Amino acid sequence: MITIETILRETVLYDSPDVSRIGHFLKVYAFAKMIGEGERLSDREQYILEAAAVLHDIGIRESEKKYGSCAGKYQEIEGPLIARKMLDELGMEKDLVERICYLIGHHHTYDQVDGMDYQILLEADFFVNAQESEMEPGTVREVYERVFRTETGKRLFEKMYFQ
Repeated sequence: MITIETILRETVLYDSPDVSRIGHFLKVYAFAKMIGEGERLSDREQYILEAAAVLHDIGIRESEKKYGSCAGKYQEIEGPLIARKMLDELGMEKDLVERICYLIGHHHTYDQVDGMDYQILLEADFFVNAQESEMEPGTVREVYERVFRTETGKRLFEKMYFQ
């Protein structure tokens, strides 16, 4: 199996020299790993979650080039294509590639959650987006109530933002 460290390294190389984008996916990865472990995902689910967290925004550069925008809908179109190419070249098993690419292609879609890996990816990305975009407290609470479902994610988020 391709290690998460290998995926991390390849994604850093892909996104270089954009330090802020690299920092973003590293933070999302850390939150996803922590929440997934707290929710006791299976080893397979945890692996898929961590890989998707690393790669979730890999479509931004191509979205900006093609559409002049990094809007979520464009990331969801472009990201899976780039991730699939990278993961196939690394020799990852096809069923894992499919699920990882599905998550990347839906990480801005909040109404089609079909598994804990998907749910946790949404939560982890929001942790980081809330901080990086300096959201207003009311917006943070609204999105928190709409998005968060895991006990681990809710507990961490409440401690960080509501105390």
